[in-house]
Amino acid sequence: MSVSLDGFVGGPNGENDWIFKTGDEESKAYSVELCRTPGLIIMGTKSFESMAPYWPTATGPFAAPMNEIPKAFFTKKGFTGILPSAELSPAAASWAEARVFDGDLAEGIRGLKAEPGKPILALGGAGFMRSLIATGLIDEYHLIIHPVALGSGLPIFTDLAIPLYLKLVDVKAFPKGVAAHTYRP
Repeated sequence: MSVSLDGFVGGPNGENDWIFKTGDEESKAYSVELCRTPGLIIMGTKSFESMAPYWPTATGPFAAPMNEIPKAFFTKKGFTGILPSAELSPAAASWAEARVFDGDLAEGIRGLKAEPGKPILALGGAGFMRSLIATGLIDEYHLIIHPVALGSGLPIFTDLAIPLYLKLVDVKAFPKGVAAHTYRP
């Protein structure tokens, strides 16, 4: 998750252009590598609905992992599915075949974690991440800290029932000031 110095993952209206202004080739390569490692990518409905039409025709270093790795998403409002065209490209099919979870988030996460395979990578907006953090089921946090203060915006560590203490297990600094922090509970 990209985070500003003052703890926001998006501007007040979800703006994220600051991520692209502060990164560099090395920090991008690190993020791409993180996206290549999971066996499953999970996200909330809003992220899924915005990413599903974009990635199948996208190019660039993130396109392959985003299209090749199986996906699942969580919804509270239901989902009617992606309307299939006559022939879906393999990239589009990977999005159309995403697993949909419409029940309890914690129960769904526990079920996914019980399945064999590589780690699960969560992508998404502030709301989904806050809900995921509240489950207490995150094994590792990858926070990409960008050298920018937004002043206001969308935080992810709000409404915690109790303080969330994390152990820093790795830090990587990049040329333009981005720092990747890895934490575990």
